[in-house]
Amino acid sequence: MDLTGKQRRHLRALGHHLDPVVQLGKAGLTDGVVTAADAALERHELVKIRLGTECPDELDDVADTLSERLRAAVAQTLGRTILLYRRHPKEPKITLPARG
Repeated sequence: MDLTGKQRRHLRALGHHLDPVVQLGKAGLTDGVVTAADAALERHELVKIRLGTECPDELDDVADTLSERLRAAVAQTLGRTILLYRRHPKEPKITLPARG
């Protein structure tokens, strides 16, 4: 899923006040983390994921892997936080600005 710059800005604004719902610890990116992120995206569409200081994985690698495995778009990576977006297939809550 590709997002335009305008859509990314919109999602960043919506995600600014969100708290991280999934956190990666010293085990790094595990199947449990992917499952938890998938459930959070199903419920919220827009989620923050935080990499703990003891996480051995790199932020960009985790963001790329999660976006591929979850079919989600990375709206932002900042510090040790990833903002992911995936539109709900039946009942979308977030309306993105039009393309173009």
